[in-house]
Amino acid sequence: MSKLTTENKFIDFSDYGRPFARIIAWQLKDTRVTSIHLTFLFGLSGLFAMLCILLEYYWAAGFFLIMKSILDAADGQLARAKGQPSYVGRYFDSILDSLLNMTFLLTIVYVTGMGIAWGVLAFFCMQTQGTVYNYYHVILRHRTEGEITSQIFETEVPIAYTGEKQHTVNVLFKCYRFLYKPFDEFVYMMDPLASKARVSPKWFMSLVSLYGLGFQLLVMAIFLVTGWIAWIVPFFILYSILIPVSIGVRRIWLG
Repeated sequence: MSKLTTENKFIDFSDYGRPFARIIAWQLKDTRVTSIHLTFLFGLSGLFAMLCILLEYYWAAGFFLIMKSILDAADGQLARAKGQPSYVGRYFDSILDSLLNMTFLLTIVYVTGMGIAWGVLAFFCMQTQGTVYNYYHVILRHRTEGEITSQIFETEVPIAYTGEKQHTVNVLFKCYRFLYKPFDEFVYMMDPLASKARVSPKWFMSLVSLYGLGFQLLVMAIFLVTGWIAWIVPFFILYSILIPVSIGVRRIWLG
């Protein structure tokens, strides 16, 4: 099962790991392995990537970054395959993404000798980029009968699904809001009418998918294996220049 209906799927440059994620989910569908287990695995893969960067094993770091991206897709894929949507998994996944992104960038500035302020700035830029992609993707899913575990505006604690503890959902929701609220509000401020406009066409969704986390990790992996590690932080800072362009395109062409 996909997050989007068949007729609304688009070329998602951030979702290159989906074919492998489907295979993983299919193999684990009838086992006791849950989506949360895969989320822990992608967190572990991210930590291995960080360690490899510290040791300057850049090919191995690139491999674990791509593996993290694949497992990140596989946990949600497995939850849908089992018919077990989870707010615990949804928030835990996003919290780990944010913490790992910060860890990757701080590790890179340490290895390259850059100031920590540049790493923090790159993190804010990277998170804003990912939020742009997620904002339009979630709107598309809600407007086209896609998967709706993620909400357009995450402002209230959801009721836990069967099998989940409400207290756990409450705690993870607060952590999620702390990490993502500033970025959500910033992107909403730039395009507050997106959820009421026409459904975004496939070409636009493909465009903003270049800001998705999967594509970000792919870029990071490519820079590592090609010896351009010193350009990773500047790239993500400069890459944010295109955010107003993407939003302007949507507002002008789609209303």
